[in-house]
Amino acid sequence: MKRTLPALLFAVVLLNACSKSDKDADTTYPEIDITAADAFPKQCSVVKRGETFVYRAQLRDNVQLGSLSIDIHHNFDHHTHSTEVNSCEEAPVKTPVTPFVFIRNYPVPDGQKAYSPEIEITVPADIDPGDYHFLVRLTDKAGWQTIKGLSIKII
Repeated sequence: MKRTLPALLFAVVLLNACSKSDKDADTTYPEIDITAADAFPKQCSVVKRGETFVYRAQLRDNVQLGSLSIDIHHNFDHHTHSTEVNSCEEAPVKTPVTPFVFIRNYPVPDGQKAYSPEIEITVPADIDPGDYHFLVRLTDKAGWQTIKGLSIKII
């Protein structure tokens, strides 16, 4: 009995400590909202070679946002990353010659639960036109990540 009492007390303290940290842990994914009228791009948006467009969305988290990453790459082989319900009309499969590849990370200002980035992206004039993916990865400070995969067309 003398030996089991300390072990039992230790187990109760350990369980109590774990349950408190579990209650405080951030287990909610951040949100990428593109429903606003000025959000861009949206599924099936069109952008032009040689022009600059502005990425706009509403980013949110229940505790604190962390970082944002944008990845644009060709979809000439019709692979998919889409997170959207509707699909876009695709051009025939083709072999890339000079595809556009854009991968950048953007910090979110510290302490933000909501953030509306306005990021200028210039599309080179000499890239292959066609179907592309626009992937947004939003990570919160706890490490949870949400991905928004959009199909866009570059003309």
